[in-house]
Amino acid sequence: MEGDYQFGRCGVSCEMCSAGNGRVVELAEELKRLTSDFFNDFPEGHGGFDWAEYRRGLDFFIESYGCPTCRNIEEPWCEVLKCEKVVEKGSCLLCEEFPECPRTEYQRGRYPFVLEYYERVKEIGFEGHLKEERERAEAGTLLNDIRKY
Repeated sequence: MEGDYQFGRCGVSCEMCSAGNGRVVELAEELKRLTSDFFNDFPEGHGGFDWAEYRRGLDFFIESYGCPTCRNIEEPWCEVLKCEKVVEKGSCLLCEEFPECPRTEYQRGRYPFVLEYYERVKEIGFEGHLKEERERAEAGTLLNDIRKY
């Protein structure tokens, strides 16, 4: 299952991320398509709305918001991807140092549920955890719904 499942090495599910699963790009493209007639039908600034800025915004999401997921990044920017252990083990959730590792401090702060995932992997195994995450993603759960700031 690991081969076809999109997950962050840090334990975050890419399939629950609207950038990682491609949904943001897909929706921006759809909005652009659905509103393309409006660009021609209304004069610039009609009703105080800036159509050119709107298009630039959609283009931004289409061109730069798609995430390749960390499994496909060639130049790692994330500290997790620079860790030799994550390369060896495949996921921080399989590393005994995860709960205290300085490389995952950001992830544990932004996505505190990954600590629960770490414990869950110990209970049901990594493949079982990936299966559960896929089921949650298919049911429509998004990181925005479960992350706490």
